[in-house]
Amino acid sequence: MLGGFGSLFGRFKSLFAHLGNLPSGLLKKQRLAGAVSPRIECAIAFYAVFSRAAGKAGTCIIGNMLLGLTIRDVVLIDRLALAFRPGLCVLTGETGAGKSILLDALGLALGRRAEAGLVRAGATEAVVSAEFAVGRNHPAHAVLREAGLDGDGETIVLRRLLAADGRSRAFVNDAPSSVGLLRELGDSLVEIQGQFEQRGLLDPANHRMILDAFAEASTGPAALAQAWQDWRAAQRQEEEAARLLAASREEEELLRHHLAELETLAPEEGEEDRLAERRSFLQHAERLAETLAEAIAELGGNSGAQAALARATRRLERARERAHGFLDAPLAAAERAAAETAEALLVLEGAARQLELDPRELEQVEERLFALRALGRKHQLPVAELPALQQRMAAQLMAIDEGAESVQHLAHATAQARVRFVAAAETMSRARTRAASRLDTAVAAELAPLRLDKARFRTVLTPLAEPEWSGHGCERVHFEIATTPGAPFGPLARIASGGELSRFMLALKLVLADTAAVPTLIFDEVDSGIGGAVAAAVGERLQRLGTSLQVLVVTHSPQVAARGAHHWRVAKQLSARAAVTRVEELDPDTRQEEIARMLSGRIVTAEARAAAASLIAGGRA
Repeated sequence: MLGGFGSLFGRFKSLFAHLGNLPSGLLKKQRLAGAVSPRIECAIAFYAVFSRAAGKAGTCIIGNMLLGLTIRDVVLIDRLALAFRPGLCVLTGETGAGKSILLDALGLALGRRAEAGLVRAGATEAVVSAEFAVGRNHPAHAVLREAGLDGDGETIVLRRLLAADGRSRAFVNDAPSSVGLLRELGDSLVEIQGQFEQRGLLDPANHRMILDAFAEASTGPAALAQAWQDWRAAQRQEEEAARLLAASREEEELLRHHLAELETLAPEEGEEDRLAERRSFLQHAERLAETLAEAIAELGGNSGAQAALARATRRLERARERAHGFLDAPLAAAERAAAETAEALLVLEGAARQLELDPRELEQVEERLFALRALGRKHQLPVAELPALQQRMAAQLMAIDEGAESVQHLAHATAQARVRFVAAAETMSRARTRAASRLDTAVAAELAPLRLDKARFRTVLTPLAEPEWSGHGCERVHFEIATTPGAPFGPLARIASGGELSRFMLALKLVLADTAAVPTLIFDEVDSGIGGAVAAAVGERLQRLGTSLQVLVVTHSPQVAARGAHHWRVAKQLSARAAVTRVEELDPDTRQEEIARMLSGRIVTAEARAAAASLIAGGRA
């Protein structure tokens, strides 16, 4: 059963070649940060069970890290595939073997500058791919989504193709991309500490964010940014109100003149239609009067219809007694006709009297109608809209009269928002001052063992003039160092020695390990010019840093190499055609032999092997 179980364990282990040993502290940290996906959690759980059953100590995990690097036709490398692991990974080899080529190749995948000289002689193009495991909360996901790419995967593959003529193409997860996107993603995934790197800790633009993370002020920066936004919004409202008030003041005199004209004329709703109708009526009033007079004449008088109906009615009444009811209906009809005729005559006479008009009315109606239409043309509006224009102008003048008071109210709100921002900025400044003191002390404690005991480090908070304030506060944060007593403090990047700079970055990174945003660190030349106890101190600190982050270090120091959790040897093989760089992951035996070579040179002695075994044992203690 144990044999079958071990076989199952072996097959399962082969499926997760990227899993490696990692201290439980990092496992806990990555799980709390949401860096471990459910799929990988499941793999960890199974692998942990199989590991214990097979007698393997430690916990295995994939978190945020560089999983693998594939290189083709880069300088001395023809074909190479490396699978990296968590913790401290060391790369060793003789000078000229090609260790720096690995970093140059990785730099290509990270969007760094491409040079045609990197393409292997005789090849048409160089290809480099770097695969990263990324947790759900890693900033790289947001970068991908902003670029319109799938940002929900558990891995990100950055690939760069460099042609022999110097032209290059970039891909992210096999999708064509820009080199700028590679660089942005690369900066969030890997930080290279070397003599010519001006990113990460060496970039002063990052120092404020680094200090805030070290201060563990989780709500302070957010509250400060919100207070800044509130203040800026209040300022914009005040400025807009003041602008409108100033513009209105410029038009106030003309506005009052126009309103006076409107108020004098006092246009009414529907007045134009009524005046036009009245004008038309008055223009035809004389002809209407003549028509009414003619109609009255036809109905009235001795020869009119009214007189004729009266005569007819009298005749019918005289004959009524002889007709024995036969003429009753005709008589009633004649009487009705006479009554209606009399009523029609009264109506016609009344209408005729209404046409006895003031001869000046037509002139007055036309004068007002034309005045309304002229005012409409002046304002380029239909006459029907003049009453609404009058209301708007009155409201504008009222707003002008009230505008000063409104601007004063907004100015008070702006002042209050500024007070709140300044209070939040002062709170953040105090937190930064306390954190700066702690950071300076912690870094200073790490410098002496790294042969930087004469160096001094300080965090500088420089107050800014109000025009330079921002959502980050009222001061500028930057790190400075003086390398020798009496020397002035200056930016970190001014340290002359690459090895000195790398060791200083190691000290700073070690202090900031719990707040690191970039999961993979690469150190180049960290052991330059040192040996003995200093090299041992560097190795011990790299090992400690590897409990929180994935650390890759290119080293010539056996003391550093002995501290690695994983070890690769870079070697140059000579053939009849060309030299080729090869990289081999070392097992415990070959690792001891490599460290012994580093101790004694080409001829490895028994004493060197014993010393190598002692160094490796000390690194495990």
